Amino acid sequence: MPQATLTAPDLDAFCRLNDLGLTVTGQHIAPDKAVLECRIRPTDDTDRWCRQCGQQGIARGTVTRHLAHVPFGHRPTQLKLRIRRYRCPDCQSVWRQNTMAAAWPRTKLSRHAALWALRAVVIDRLSITRVAAGLGVAWNTANDAVLDTGRRLLINAPGRLDGVQVIGVDEHVWSHTGTGSKYVTVIIDLTPIRAGTGTSRLLDMVPGRSKQVFKTWLAERTPEFRNGIEIVAMDGFTGYKSAATEEIPAARAVMDPFHVVALAGEKIDQCRQRVQQATLGRRGRSADPLYGIRRVLHTGAGLLTSRQAARLAAVFACEAHVEVEVTWSVYQRIVAAYRDPDRVAGRRRMQAVIASLARGVPEALTELITLGRTLKRRAADVLAFFDHPGSSNGPTEAINGRLEHLRGTALGFRNLAHYIARSLLDVGGFRTALHPHL
Repeated sequence: MPQATLTAPDLDAFCRLNDLGLTVTGQHIAPDKAVLECRIRPTDDTDRWCRQCGQQGIARGTVTRHLAHVPFGHRPTQLKLRIRRYRCPDCQSVWRQNTMAAAWPRTKLSRHAALWALRAVVIDRLSITRVAAGLGVAWNTANDAVLDTGRRLLINAPGRLDGVQVIGVDEHVWSHTGTGSKYVTVIIDLTPIRAGTGTSRLLDMVPGRSKQVFKTWLAERTPEFRNGIEIVAMDGFTGYKSAATEEIPAARAVMDPFHVVALAGEKIDQCRQRVQQATLGRRGRSADPLYGIRRVLHTGAGLLTSRQAARLAAVFACEAHVEVEVTWSVYQRIVAAYRDPDRVAGRRRMQAVIASLARGVPEALTELITLGRTLKRRAADVLAFFDHPGSSNGPTEAINGRLEHLRGTALGFRNLAHYIARSLLDVGGFRTALHPHL
């Protein structure tokens, strides 16, 4: 920068204290932290007047309030705020200077520090332990500040649910230890996926997994939100289907490909295990032919290598394995229908699969019989995917995976309320919304 113009250092501006209504009066650098002594800027005389009778107060010394501030360098920064006290000569009431510009009431972090902590969790994905270490506060203090600030600015922000047209609903296991309910129902906004404008985001997470849970959540939303929902993507659980039908009857239920293919794949595993028991009288072992192809059976026919194809042919050559081969062929037909680039042709192929399973299936193929019953009962929802592109519930499963990562970063959660709030902050689509507050 040629011919740069330098001015005298302004510690208030550098430490971002101007926005907090504070001014630095002293500083102390310790090995473990930096301390800035501050006073409230005398902007007006409002604090000098009694808030009950309106008389001018008499100064009665000062009190000290310690606030954690945005860290500068490798040291945590602490504000030692001197607050003047006043006493009314008439009604004898005592009050202090207003510090709302510097920090929210009954908090130990400045406003900038609370936003810094929220940014570290939402954008940088730091753990609460790292945030607490950076601020030089206790874990509970940092956690409370992040959750309170996140709820105030992001989660409870008006209009967060505006414009939602496609939602996905699924269950999620939030706790793998302890007693009590470990399931929650997650509701995802799939509208950006359908419109091609962005990624999915978590709308809410409700304790439990049942029809009543989802029904109650929908009933608590505004009429504008319910009327705006056009598509609900879900798995094969009929409870979610019934809740959507009762609360948002105009919305179209779609059983997404992820769960349809997963359901067919589950039938392959059940058939393979049943045939294994019938032929060898025990569970599969590494040297058994059926056990050796357990993963190959779930690979699309067009993606098989020559070695995998040869292994399948060798296993299917045995007459005792014909039931596995038939079940596998149905699975491949379902996969091929979804992979068809022509949605109209894919819909016809899926209709053919559902029709073939609805009639004439041999009694020995028990897995295909149950699969056929499910697909026939939910045929309209399965085929609706081909009429409504972008309504897959796959992004919901992707968010479930990101929640698993969050739980690993935090080394597990014991408080469900904290888990729901942290999940919303992590995958609620708040990264871009948080920048204007910084």
